[in-house]
Amino acid sequence: MEIKLFDSERKVMEQLWDKGDRTAKELADNLGALVGWSKTTTYTVIKKCIDKGAISRSDPGFLCRALVSREEVREQETNELIDKMYGGSADRLVASLLGSKKLSVDEISHLKKLIEELE
Repeated sequence: MEIKLFDSERKVMEQLWDKGDRTAKELADNLGALVGWSKTTTYTVIKKCIDKGAISRSDPGFLCRALVSREEVREQETNELIDKMYGGSADRLVASLLGSKKLSVDEISHLKKLIEELE
């Protein structure tokens, strides 16, 4: 399932991924404290997530549940980035990332293990 989330929608999803199912009121309270959103703003963003199929809601209490995982969203957005910025070439993305930051010995070792697992 392909779902494009905007930053505001991702903030709602992060709450559900980190804390599990929450009522709309709990989400509004948390996001009000974290980012200063009003209850109305939070409810609007929740509605957008529901319309996209990222969240389901049930009564009583307008309980919200994530329908897509953090990993699904990460994978989709990474693939979109690779296609858009690197012409579909994952190795160019990795080369760009490696070229822009000095990696520690532990990070290099971890990357080598990941590559070995893929082979």
